Parts: sequence; C-alpha cells; structure tokens
Amino acid sequence: MHSRGHAVSGWGACILGLHGLTLSKEEVQFFQDIRPFGFILFARNIDTSDQVRALCASLRDAVGYNAPILIDQEGGRVQRLRGPTWREWQPPFDTVRMTGAHATEAMYAQYRLIAHELYDLGIDANCAPLLDVARKDTHPFLHNRCYSESIDTVCEIGRAVTNGLMDGGVLPVAKHIPGHGLAKVDSHFDLPVAEQSLNVLRQTDFVPFKDLNMLPMGMTAHVVYPALDELPATLSAKVIQVIRNEIGFDGLIMTDDISMKALQGDLGELAKHSLDAGCDVVLHCNGELKEAQLVAEASEILSENGLRRARAVLSARKSPKPVDIPALEAKLDQLLDG
Repeated sequence: MHSRGHAVSGWGACILGLHGLTLSKEEVQFFQDIRPFGFILFARNIDTSDQVRALCASLRDAVGYNAPILIDQEGGRVQRLRGPTWREWQPPFDTVRMTGAHATEAMYAQYRLIAHELYDLGIDANCAPLLDVARKDTHPFLHNRCYSESIDTVCEIGRAVTNGLMDGGVLPVAKHIPGHGLAKVDSHFDLPVAEQSLNVLRQTDFVPFKDLNMLPMGMTAHVVYPALDELPATLSAKVIQVIRNEIGFDGLIMTDDISMKALQGDLGELAKHSLDAGCDVVLHCNGELKEAQLVAEASEILSENGLRRARAVLSARKSPKPVDIPALEAKLDQLLDG
C-alpha cells in the first residue's frame, strides 16, 4: 500500500466498514495510510455506548481528522442500534400509515430522537431519508422501508426526516438515487431493472430526489434504467449526468455498497468504474480488509469536484439544536397511539 501523506487533499475516495468492536493493528495502519473520507458502522461494530464512542474516536484518530461516521438507522429491519440500550423503531412505512395526518410530525420526532442517540455516540451521518417511491410490487426488502406509495408523501416525509436529523446534528444521506422503488428483486442478491420510460421516471421516481436535491450526500441505486443505459446507475455516466443535471443534485454521491451481489466483477474494477462514471466516493461495507484494500487502491484520492463536495459535507455539520427529549418522546408516543 502506498502512502498518500496527510495533506487534506489526500482523502481516499472511499467510505469503509470495519471488522469488529475495536480496530485491529492492521486496520489502524490501513486507515492511516488510505485516509478514507469516512466510515460506516454495522451491528457487528456495536456493543455498548462507551465502546461505540471509543471506536468512533479511534477511527478519527487513525485518519487524523474529524471524519464523518455513517450508519443505517432507518427503523424496522434496518437499524444497527437495537434495544434494550437504544430505542427500537417499527418500519417507516408502518409509522407513516399509522400516524396518518400526523405522519410528518411523527417522523420528524422519530428522526430527531434517532439523531440524539447517534450524536451522543459520535456518529454524525445517517443513511436516510429513503426517497424511493414504493409500489404494490416493490420487493419486500425495500417496501416497508419506504415512506409511501404517494410521491407527495415521500417528499413531505423525506423533508421531515432530513430536518429531524439535521436539527440533531446528524447529516442526512438521500437514498437510493435516482430511485429504487421499481425494483422487484433484492439488489443485495440480484440486479433490479426499472423498465419504465424516461417520462415516467421523471414524473415519479426522480421527483423526491429533485425536491431534496440540496442534501449534502446521496447514495446510488444498484438498478438498471434501460431508458437511460444498460449499466446500473452506480456504474453509469449517463445516469450520474441525469442525477447531476436534471435532478440537480450537487451533493457528494457515494455508491451503494460496492460488494452487493447486484454488481458482478472485481471489486477494484467496480470501484474504478463507479468513480469514472461520476460517483465521488466508493462505499464498501463488509469490513473484509483484503476487499477494502482493493477498493481503496482503485479509488485513489478524491477528485477536485469530489473534494469540493466533501468539504461542503463537513461544513454542513452543525451542533444539535436544544430539545426536550422526554417531551419529544411523549409526543411521539401520543401520535403513535393515535
């Protein structure tokens, strides 16, 4: 592994997972050398509050700066912090349906509480809002993670989730851009194809991402849109151009996890292709060091535009606004009880 030095411009164009509850010597050395732009935590990295705080501190120590640390804390199946230490959440689709006319209020409160828990641990980015528009036949891996089958509701709840996170000092990540709701297969295992015409996509799936195109970060969909390209969005310069020019998203674009089965081939090649297509950083989640080394080598350092967007991400971080947590919990309980 070649050393990239510790100049600010030397951030690696990747966000990486790690193996366990503490960093191994090999991981420390690797992260010092690569200086990835950020990190992402999973259940395998989480035990106690003190352990997570220490882990976040050691990650930032390794890279020598206050690196963003991400997590997926949506609710339902996708929540890495679990009870009894942290709050448990039902799937977002169910919360929105249950709370009806008060869904915006309820989802703001939920994500303000999630942000409170994350910020307390040193985690400062959450991979939400999920701006995918659900359909009746959206694959079950995604359907109840969505907010609604109504485009307007997805936009409204997406904004509430964003505000809840930002007010709690946690950065939002819009996913899965430019829209995963048409997927009828699980992209963890297969490559979904969204057969709709460009006109249909413009009127449906693109809308929430356009509505929230000012978010600091977005995550690609491992989905093929034949109306645009035969390559999945993550690897498609044509799709990334649509995201930039038509959807108007100028935030930092990260790939969805590059090791998901939807993408086939050598991880280093996939990483290089995604960056060549116009993604800013490559996300690699499973914490396997040999794989991460391949991804990091291929990713090299952030491009000039990537660096500009990365700096914008860092400057978007704010301290939490004051909040009365017990009062917010009571209000959410009331809304959920109807």
